[in-house]
Amino acid sequence: MVVTEDETPQQSVNSSAPEKASTASDEETTTREAEGYLTASDGEGEGDGEGEEQAAPSKDDSYEDALTDEQLKEQRALSQAADAKAEGNKLFGAGQYEDALSQYELALQLAPEMPSSVEIRSICHANRAICFLKLGKYNDTIKECTRALELNPTYMKALVRRGEAHEKLENYEEAISDMKKILESDPSNKQAITTIRRLEPLAVEKREKMKEEMIGKLKEMGNSLLGRFGMSLDNFKSVKDPNTGSYSISFQR
Repeated sequence: MVVTEDETPQQSVNSSAPEKASTASDEETTTREAEGYLTASDGEGEGDGEGEEQAAPSKDDSYEDALTDEQLKEQRALSQAADAKAEGNKLFGAGQYEDALSQYELALQLAPEMPSSVEIRSICHANRAICFLKLGKYNDTIKECTRALELNPTYMKALVRRGEAHEKLENYEEAISDMKKILESDPSNKQAITTIRRLEPLAVEKREKMKEEMIGKLKEMGNSLLGRFGMSLDNFKSVKDPNTGSYSISFQR
């Protein structure tokens, strides 16, 4: 399956690469650690002698003073989660998918469940999905993508990866459904349109095959029951009425 475009119009989506969190606030805080997540300083300097004038608090000190203990705890947790995710990206780039999975899981455990962590949590789920996709664990890919989409329903990469996994499992109807969701956000998305056109004949073929299999099983069951009375389904003939489209059944010995 071809990769679709990301939510940002100017960037193309690469569904086979882990994603990095990026927001407007990240660009404003590039000097801080962990991809723009703010972290508190370790402590404030104190004067040694009595009556000695203390240094004016720095901007970072003032920022820390304005935060509650709970907010500081959340900021540190987000910073640690971002570090774990970054390590996961490195491991993914080295092809160490199992180890990358562990780092993304660690990031999810560290990131508190709060509005400010929605982005990093959705990204970590989507990155775990691509690891499972690389490992051929398509059901796990679908589960992780679904979790990412629960946090961000219009997450393009998650829709693409889930669609790929569904296609690998020959769940063509589900894959088409994910592509249609992409078109809801981007009606002119050529990749989604092309994928739908390619999968629709396969979906029809699979439906017909399943229908034949079901009819075959029903026929076996019917013959098994009728066999007790010395009959089979071959004794019954159905004739379609060309005018009404209905069927009439007649018994033949």
